[in-house]
Amino acid sequence: MAKSSGTALHEVVSFDEEELILVDHEDRELGHMAKRECHDGGGVLHRAFSLFVFNSAGFLLLQQRAASKRLWPRYWANTCCSHPRRGEGMEQATHRRLRQEMGMAAELHFLFKFEYRATFGELGSEHELCSVFAGQSDQPPNPNPTEIAAWRWVSPAELDQEIERHPERFTPWLKMEWRRLQTDFTHEITRLAG
Repeated sequence: MAKSSGTALHEVVSFDEEELILVDHEDRELGHMAKRECHDGGGVLHRAFSLFVFNSAGFLLLQQRAASKRLWPRYWANTCCSHPRRGEGMEQATHRRLRQEMGMAAELHFLFKFEYRATFGELGSEHELCSVFAGQSDQPPNPNPTEIAAWRWVSPAELDQEIERHPERFTPWLKMEWRRLQTDFTHEITRLAG
């Protein structure tokens, strides 16, 4: 398992007061709200994205969320997940956040969008309309330690086994998205995972 590099940027890229985009169930924009408030209680539906980046050897890049995260700290998640900010389009947001979190770039392809809600005890909830993208890159990650505690490349088969044996180590959205990728997007995953 690779730890976050000491040469990584220490840029703070998540703020409790950053304005997220509130949406309805059809992804129509309704307004804006501070991230902290979006995640309070049962959560307020907002726009989000998840990225799955594979290398040319067929391994998927996972990240372990930083201990300072309010929701699901130190849990393993997909390559990158976040929110577009007020006035920001999805393409701009996905590339910005992949650079800010993992210090890398990838050509990303939209796969699907889904709505979910997940509660993390009394600390808050995610209620997101999440767009899922997949891509490929052989750039070495240079993760931001304010966001990421550790990272590693895994084969799809290894990830399947780990989720089956220790589902409690993974974020709820990773498990939901990975299951959907494997049932509805096997061709895309096979192409990316070579």
